[in-house]
Amino acid sequence: MAYVTTQAALRRRARVFHRALVLSLSLVAALGASHAQAQTRGGTLNFIVTPEPTALVDLATTATNVLKVSPKVVEGLLEYDFKFQPKPSLATSFEVSDDSRKYVFHLRHGVKWQDGQPFTSADVAYSIETLRQVHPRAKTTFANVTEVATPDPYTVVITLSKPAPYLIKAFSSSETPILPKHIYEGTDPLTNPANNAPIGTGPFRFVKWVRGSYIEYVRNDDYWDKGKPLLDRIVVKVITDPAARTVAFEDGSADLSGDTPVPLSDLARLKGNPKLGLDTRGYEFQAGVSRIEFNLDNPVLKNLKVRQAIASALDREVIRKVIFYGYATPLASPIIPSSPYYDPAPTPYPFNVERANALLDEAGYPRKSDGTRFALTLDPLPIGDLPARTAAYVKSALARLGITVTVRSQDLPAYLKRIYTDRDFDFSVNGMSNLFDPVVGVARLYTTNNFRRGVPFTNGSHYSNPQIDQLFAQVAEETDEAKRKQLFSEIQRIIERDLPDINLVSPQYLTVYSRAVHDHTTGPDGVSGSFADTWLQR
Repeated sequence: MAYVTTQAALRRRARVFHRALVLSLSLVAALGASHAQAQTRGGTLNFIVTPEPTALVDLATTATNVLKVSPKVVEGLLEYDFKFQPKPSLATSFEVSDDSRKYVFHLRHGVKWQDGQPFTSADVAYSIETLRQVHPRAKTTFANVTEVATPDPYTVVITLSKPAPYLIKAFSSSETPILPKHIYEGTDPLTNPANNAPIGTGPFRFVKWVRGSYIEYVRNDDYWDKGKPLLDRIVVKVITDPAARTVAFEDGSADLSGDTPVPLSDLARLKGNPKLGLDTRGYEFQAGVSRIEFNLDNPVLKNLKVRQAIASALDREVIRKVIFYGYATPLASPIIPSSPYYDPAPTPYPFNVERANALLDEAGYPRKSDGTRFALTLDPLPIGDLPARTAAYVKSALARLGITVTVRSQDLPAYLKRIYTDRDFDFSVNGMSNLFDPVVGVARLYTTNNFRRGVPFTNGSHYSNPQIDQLFAQVAEETDEAKRKQLFSEIQRIIERDLPDINLVSPQYLTVYSRAVHDHTTGPDGVSGSFADTWLQR
């Protein structure tokens, strides 16, 4: 993936973006009109999202099931191409000051919220300030922001105390959704009814949500990008059984779904179906790591030797082959191999069952007369079947050490409450995205100030290391790429040594689609995009 190497380069790109905008938009409009003639207008897209979303706006969650539905209605200031270069959305252009501490966004004129109210800079300012309070990542993303000014209805000026080299990549709809101030202001944003019946500026309007069955969206005829969307309707289907999802693709009742929605064992069969396709694009934002997260408030797991023993009992190659059917890359780092900041140094705790048993003896947990040492409960993230399959392997592997593991199942709301609010867990299997920069995607899992009870997908382990806090603070404002790489390498080695979690593999996600569906993946957010350009050819 491409990254801005200097702030000067960022400023140059911003100026080019601004100067070329009128020409590019005219060209895009001309090409779009020509292309649209070859497209089939209308139709209903049957889109599977699993599990059922907990909300329809990604205001206070980064759960992938919510991210798939929110951008259909709620937009961001920018979109991005596959190289993470910005494209216009609610902002038509932007400029960056010479000291990289001021970002000026020029907003699109004539945009209306779906209740008829005008979209203005006040909505942007309100959204950023609200996200900083309730969103799992925005506290880190906008950490250096000191002011969001609105000199006029179509201009937003973001002032920073220090440079943030990653910031310009943070304005997509799935990362920084822009919300209607007139709907949310004066309410508790976490309980506002619009979270489940969204009002946005996007290409589709929310119609209804039949819990446990489907969510319906229809074309927004007043969308600012005239001629779009091309679809008439989206029906988001909730199909809880993985095998039933495979059948739905085979019988034509499903058109599209992401995050490898079918059992991996079914992929070979689906590959042979001429009516279906598989796509690995569209996960550049979401790419991340499958991991085991410890609750360091647990007195047993607080002992580093116990965590070292658990790490030594797990064979990442078995996980890659058996759990992920080869669709994964083993790693010990929280940073994915495709990142320029990835440190490939091997894990300090390689697979070694003999060493694992010795570590538990040293930790003061000898085997009892029945051969067991102690018991733990493991909570897999209830999104897809891979966390549960990984949990079953962990249970089997730790049994060889005399650790009795109970795997607990629950729905997503119960899981999130247990892990992040009640903290009633021992350890968990989950997955976390790296996003466009580890400062945003990785720091939230390890910095002390990101232990935020009630905020999902943050520092669930309650890990605290002042050295890690300092290093993440440094790398967040460092503009020299060589120095950033050095800092991230140091961060990775400390985390791998301290083991607040065990990073296992970096999965390769797949989108399954009917070949009747075109332009479902047009950028790095994949099926979490708006679907404004998606069309059907039945």
